[in-house]
Amino acid sequence: MTQDKNKSMQSKEPLSSSAAEMISNDISLTDELVVTYLQDHPEFFNRQAEFVTGLRLPDHQRGVVSLVERQLSQQRQKIHNLEEEITQLMVIANQNEQLFALYSDLYLRLLDCSTAEELLDCLHLATTQLLSLDALKLWLAKPTKVEHNSIVDSDCSEIVESKLSKDGYYFGRLQQSEQELIFAEPTQGSVVLVRLTHHDQDIGFLAISSRDAEHFDPRMDTLLLNQFKKLVAKLLHQQLY
Repeated sequence: MTQDKNKSMQSKEPLSSSAAEMISNDISLTDELVVTYLQDHPEFFNRQAEFVTGLRLPDHQRGVVSLVERQLSQQRQKIHNLEEEITQLMVIANQNEQLFALYSDLYLRLLDCSTAEELLDCLHLATTQLLSLDALKLWLAKPTKVEHNSIVDSDCSEIVESKLSKDGYYFGRLQQSEQELIFAEPTQGSVVLVRLTHHDQDIGFLAISSRDAEHFDPRMDTLLLNQFKKLVAKLLHQQLY
């Protein structure tokens, strides 16, 4: 009985320093463990209010700041970012409104055209003056007797196969040989190719160039262009064939 009691008393004795060190070495304290503990014990901050108030964090601009100052700084940055996003959205909305008004006016002008030449004159004017772009060209899949400086005489069927076989648009840069086929000279900026079809009949494509290399980007929205190409394809089909 006495031996059992001694064993029990011995078991309650504190661990030696070497034993405690062995246990602590088995558990490696990591950022993840600290974060998990704080998430599981949110009352920690209530119990350690003085610690939280006096906590100082390194800041690359101001040296050392309090936790409250860090939180206020982060909130100010979030507000600043939101204000910039709102400003950008307002600019984009204003640009879209102007484009919508321009396209609406262009549609009315196109509908008033009585010949293919007038139609191409209107398209060229809208492209180079109203939209401030560099050039507009039209390649037709079938020969036509219509003469206009916007019509491409070269055979561009390979460009259709390589750039427009899967999609109705191509945005970006062209190879120099492709530029010369369409525009008769190299272009330094970006282009958009718009494939024109009417009732499953392939009419050709419009090529519009910009001196800005970033103007025509594959991420561009095509909502207005979809309406534009349908109307142009229909009117060209009526005037040419």
